Amino acid sequence: MKTMTCNQLGGACEKKFSAETFEEMAEISKQHGIEMFQKQDEAHLNAMSKMQELMKVPEEMEKWFESKRKEFEALPNS
Repeated sequence: MKTMTCNQLGGACEKKFSAETFEEMAEISKQHGIEMFQKQDEAHLNAMSKMQELMKVPEEMEKWFESKRKEFEALPNS
């Protein structure tokens, strides 16, 4: 089990997520993002806007995603 924060995953807060795989971590982060969007949390909406800009350039999005995967994989198991 590894732990990352919303902030580490491109979000806007220090909420901690724990997962066995990076794919699971990404899904947990996505669900948190949906919750924050529904609450119209301004800080998270700003972070989402930055991610949407990144997604306009698939190569950049892939680089970002791979850097987060490597960061996850380098974390110690908790």
